[in-house]
Parts: sequence; C-alpha cells; structure tokens
Amino acid sequence: QVQLVESGGGLVRPGGSLRLSCAASGSIFSINAMGWYRQAPGKEREWVATITSDYITNYADSVKGRFTISRDNAKNTVYLQVNSLKPEDTAVYICKARAIMTWGASWNDYWGQGTQVTVSS
Repeated sequence: QVQLVESGGGLVRPGGSLRLSCAASGSIFSINAMGWYRQAPGKEREWVATITSDYITNYADSVKGRFTISRDNAKNTVYLQVNSLKPEDTAVYICKARAIMTWGASWNDYWGQGTQVTVSS
C-alpha cells in the first residue's frame, strides 16, 4: 500500500504563511502527479494545485500567485507554500498522489488524512 502523511498546518493570522508537506511511503514503484486539495466545513472538496513528475504545475484561480507547489522526487514528498493567507483559505488541506506499486500495474490515486489550516485574527 501507499501511505500519505501531511504536516505543517496550523493557526495563522491573515496575511501569514505556512509550508505544508506530504510524504508518501510504502510499496511505491513510481509516482506520477501529486497534488493538494482542500475541504472547508460544509463545503465540497476543492482542487488547489497539481505538479507532475516533470515539475509542470497548475493552480486553482483562487490561489494563483499566493500558493506554490513543489516536490522532491528523491523523498517522494510534495510541498505547498501558502502565502498571503485569507480567512477563506481555512480548510483541511489534503494531498493526493497517483502511483503504482509494481511495474505494469494500474495507476491508482492515494489520499492523505489532511492537515488543518486555520486563518484567523
């Protein structure tokens, strides 16, 4: 199996910054795209950003210019630098990885449990 563990969330004032991390472990042969989603109370899960294995990035319009996604392939880790935070960024941030466990296997999506980001004065 593949496990994803997020860290780095917390309580921050508006305008503040955090760096979220998500480390993948387990029986991993290869990881393709990695990404971040978020879910606020009472709302649907929302896509935030994606980075491919060759470092192509895409962002939701709501975070473009404020958030930066990056990855360290040697560590099977994806990061999300979140700057200029707003109260509406408050949510559980959840990472996703598309991975295979053996050569020739099907690609599957794996999800972490999430890390809470709260933006409040």
